[in-house]
Amino acid sequence: MEFLHTYDTLKLEFPLVGPENAKFVILGVPFDGTTSYKPGTRFGPTLIRQATLNLESYILDYGIDIAELPIADIGDIAVIAGDAKGTAKRVREIIEELKRTNPDAIPITLGGEHSITLGPVEALKPASYVVFDAHLDLRDQYEDNLYNHACVARRISELGIREAIFGVRSGTREEVEYAEEKSITWVHARDYSFDAFVELVKPLPEPVYLSVDIDVFDLSMVPSTGTPEAGGLRFWEVIEALEWLVENKKITGFDITEVAGTELGDVTALTAAKLLFYFIGAMGRDI
Repeated sequence: MEFLHTYDTLKLEFPLVGPENAKFVILGVPFDGTTSYKPGTRFGPTLIRQATLNLESYILDYGIDIAELPIADIGDIAVIAGDAKGTAKRVREIIEELKRTNPDAIPITLGGEHSITLGPVEALKPASYVVFDAHLDLRDQYEDNLYNHACVARRISELGIREAIFGVRSGTREEVEYAEEKSITWVHARDYSFDAFVELVKPLPEPVYLSVDIDVFDLSMVPSTGTPEAGGLRFWEVIEALEWLVENKKITGFDITEVAGTELGDVTALTAAKLLFYFIGAMGRDI
């Protein structure tokens, strides 16, 4: 199977199958074109992959070894430097091609800044978008760019997709007013609880696309991210929510974004890698 605009990069360190036979297909999007504070998300996919080398593939909680699951890593796409819209289009085209060849595949996208999420969402056309994020990302534009990372939830909302945002602790008056106008559910990190999550997500239509901006976590866990915010969620809070989604909703795709940094073994990348393994393990229990 040929993929558009791809090249080889560091692969996950266990046996892999081809994308045409895989249940989980990983692709990296090393894009850092609209980051407004701390650069480095272009290194996110490589840092996450490298961090997986530190992890056991056996998930204690689930009694499952993800090394035994059908996983493909097709490498990183060749992004268009400085062009968030064009890069998202490339991601969309690659995932559309993947789904034509392997309709049952679950794409897992490793960012890169959060603007890249528009690509898989456009390709997969979910009914609902569930995102863990420190920011609302509902600006109409930022720095004269409609496709800035601060606008991704706004662009997804405009596709007619239902949205629920958790772990928020930063936003503008404009974004709050837009959320009210469009009935977008969002929960402040101070008010987050598992029961509140279930209550708000339960009525959302399926399938669901799940996105985790790494800055949703407490800052001590993710110091290397583009727009860090104090006061985030704990790792197991997000895992508990992820497990509920996997057990109760059809998940059509998943991404982890906003991992930044320059050093291998960065704690932010380690957090993201563990999150990646838990998502695959939770989904893999039904295979």
